[in-house]
Amino acid sequence: MLLLAFLSLSCGIGGSDFAGGGTGGTGISTGTVSGFGSVEVNGVHFRTDNNVAPGFRTEKKVNGADKSLEIDKDVFAVGMVVTVRHGKGDNNAQLIEYRDNLRGPVAVIASGADDTIEILGQSVVVDDAAIFASLKQGDIVEVSGYADNAGRIRAAYIFSVPPPLPPPVQEFEVKGFVSGSSSTGFRLGPLPDGSGTTVMISFPPGGPANGTYVQVVTTDQEPVGGGISAIRIETLTARTDFPENVAFDLEGLVTTPWTGSGNDPSFAVEGKRVQWNDTTEFVGGGGTREDTRQTNRRVQVHGTNIGGVLSAARIIFR
Repeated sequence: MLLLAFLSLSCGIGGSDFAGGGTGGTGISTGTVSGFGSVEVNGVHFRTDNNVAPGFRTEKKVNGADKSLEIDKDVFAVGMVVTVRHGKGDNNAQLIEYRDNLRGPVAVIASGADDTIEILGQSVVVDDAAIFASLKQGDIVEVSGYADNAGRIRAAYIFSVPPPLPPPVQEFEVKGFVSGSSSTGFRLGPLPDGSGTTVMISFPPGGPANGTYVQVVTTDQEPVGGGISAIRIETLTARTDFPENVAFDLEGLVTTPWTGSGNDPSFAVEGKRVQWNDTTEFVGGGGTREDTRQTNRRVQVHGTNIGGVLSAARIIFR
């Protein structure tokens, strides 16, 4: 098995040694794994297992499977986008969960201003030229990364999956938001409003509600007639959805930039609205709100979820 990680993961700007907590007794941090010795995410070293206290066990999940008895480096890898739930006002990881964006065969390889591959109708940007050159049509890969403004996944991690043992039927999966739901299916894509790259999902029982985040399981190796047929659908919680009044750290890309209007001091990260105020601290880049006008700028937002809007106390530009 070949492990490929290639998104720039430096946490030099705005890194911290301490994670904030929410009023509910926990905090949530979601971003790429950038190191070990503990598990480092968003510039914070989160303690796990016996590093928290003798006998303590951090819950570790990979695509729904419990890996809590395994050591951190055997479960996670640099580049994986994970979600960490930690204690209020501490760095003790109660849960670390990894879910890929998709897993399936490479159907299309296209070089250009952005080198891309297509998997299950989804476009994946591969920024590393050497890694892009190593991929072949038919390779089965697992991808983790961030959605950009065009509804593509900018890969932070690619894992090459070995061919299945007999029988040859293999299941693949893709995650995203539902749009255009009807009695026969729906469209699926990385952005909650259904904009950008989407693929038609055939599901005769009818699609979930628009805006729902789901995992679609299929045996199709690529879209046929512009769509794929789902054999199972599971509703999940998107990593950009946080409980009310819980402190969060969210790393991602600016998908809707600030318009420049003083009446609406906000932008979106992976389609999730982020709002700032006069007390918000801007770190890195030019150190001002003007940096939020750059589409696909990589940012880390620290704040609190209030009424479905992410109220930012600190915005870090990578």
